[in-house]
Amino acid sequence: MKDRNKLWSLGLATVLLMAGGCTPKASEETTAVEGPHLEKRGGVTQLIVEGKPWLALGCELGNSTSSSRNYLAPYWEKLKDSGVNTVLAVVSWEQTEPAEGQYDFSVVDNLLADARANDMKLALLWFGSWKNGITSYTPTWVKKDTQRFPLAQTPEGKPLPIFTTLGKETCEADGKAFAAMMRHLKEVDARQQTVVMIQMENEVGLHGHPRDYCQLAEAAYQSAVPQELISWLTAHRETLLDETRQAWEANGCRTEGTWEQVFGPADRAAEIFMAWHYATYMDRITALGKAEYDLPTFVNAWIVQPEDTRPGNYPSGGPQAQNHDIWRAAAPHIDILSPDIYLNDFPTILALYSRANNPVFIPESRAGQNGAANAAYAIGAMGAIGYSPFGFERNCDDDSNATFRDFYKKAGSIAQQILTAQAEGRIGAAWLKGDNPMRVKDEICLGDVRIECELVSSGMRNGGAPQLTGGTYDPNAMGYVIAIQNENDYLFLGSNVRVTFLPKEGNDIIGLAKVTEGDFDEKGNWQEGRWLNGDEIQLRYDLLYAVDEGFSGQGLNFGRPEPGFLKVELFRY
Repeated sequence: MKDRNKLWSLGLATVLLMAGGCTPKASEETTAVEGPHLEKRGGVTQLIVEGKPWLALGCELGNSTSSSRNYLAPYWEKLKDSGVNTVLAVVSWEQTEPAEGQYDFSVVDNLLADARANDMKLALLWFGSWKNGITSYTPTWVKKDTQRFPLAQTPEGKPLPIFTTLGKETCEADGKAFAAMMRHLKEVDARQQTVVMIQMENEVGLHGHPRDYCQLAEAAYQSAVPQELISWLTAHRETLLDETRQAWEANGCRTEGTWEQVFGPADRAAEIFMAWHYATYMDRITALGKAEYDLPTFVNAWIVQPEDTRPGNYPSGGPQAQNHDIWRAAAPHIDILSPDIYLNDFPTILALYSRANNPVFIPESRAGQNGAANAAYAIGAMGAIGYSPFGFERNCDDDSNATFRDFYKKAGSIAQQILTAQAEGRIGAAWLKGDNPMRVKDEICLGDVRIECELVSSGMRNGGAPQLTGGTYDPNAMGYVIAIQNENDYLFLGSNVRVTFLPKEGNDIIGLAKVTEGDFDEKGNWQEGRWLNGDEIQLRYDLLYAVDEGFSGQGLNFGRPEPGFLKVELFRY
């Protein structure tokens, strides 16, 4: 995944200096900084920018926000004040190539200038053939020529406002424009590394039916499954996802035949067919762009909704979790298959999209307290590269997003600690939700300690004594905590959660030797606040019951919506 073609060294500077009559001293060492790339560090994949890991605390702008520099201008400072360090912004084919072969890169150049002025990074979203599965961001000269750039069709032959994946000229035209944009980007940004990732298209897939019925697609569907896919399935047979294995095994793991002969006559075969053709189409475009400037690339999925009953209710053939094997087989140039998550059970969905070592990045989700919990869990529990609420520029300064802003700023202040802990396996997180009985408690295991996390509750326990654990939970409440194990203590960033400790093994009781609150300054130095004891850490007064359960009765109390830091040193008795 490393980009070996973007090494910027003093070798070029040496040539220029010598050409100008200046020769560097022999003692001066040449240096090289690799371009943005993905790198496996420990058990996670991290985004490396300017030679160091980068934690993307993102905001995906509204789809049309970046099309006007003047419209976007007032939002930059608000986003920066909200803790955002990475802006996801659209660059469309229609603005890049308004006339065939004539390119306009002003949107890119304006984004670069304004991001640099605000000390932010960019992830550019290439809106070419499809956005949310629909063909809407293409140039007028493309839209009007449906003979050259054919559309998908219904079974009745009605055209859809969606390019067919079988249009070779469409793919070539989209790829040519994307490659031109990437070539320009390398010329103006390779040294500065403002742009750190690229999203290919947006939430692709066919609406309405499991597959395309245009003449080109119909002929391909009745033809043999490409040998490239069969060979990939055979080579990866032992590690296939369950969804792939079940479809293939149902027809006896055939190694030749049409799509229905290999994968069955049901909708699943049609969805696999569409996934193969969307992925091969997008891999071709990605490869053309990477040949010009090799940046990390991802695609985003419109995920299956609870009410969906078949492919086509959601965009069929997109990079949904059940299609990941097909996308890996067809699109080796695409680095990450990302989910856009707006559904409630964030951890369960994210687990589906992190299988088979798929790097974790969430380009679209929520803000607010819900979003803070999502981001904390993704970063702390799943080793995510980053998180991004959609359209956050429009309401980033609303009161409803105060806790989200606070989380971003605090997470940003310890970004390097988070990234190091991710790589070394010293970090965990809990995601808690009051309306789900299975999510009011969670556990993090770090080292030889079990960290028990519980949503803030109120109630009486064991004999009527008031307690700060157990009881009733506000169904609208959400809580979270990130835990980092250091050499002599644990650092916690949490909200609406209470934390207690148990030994991973044995019958010892874990006590709290020292608890301090505090914050981190702009340089990442810990600024110690109060030393907490007494009421601040005494969660239970039914001590005999607590001891029988293995607890000391003490713990950490993040009983407020605003997130905060706590450090704790533990001891055993």
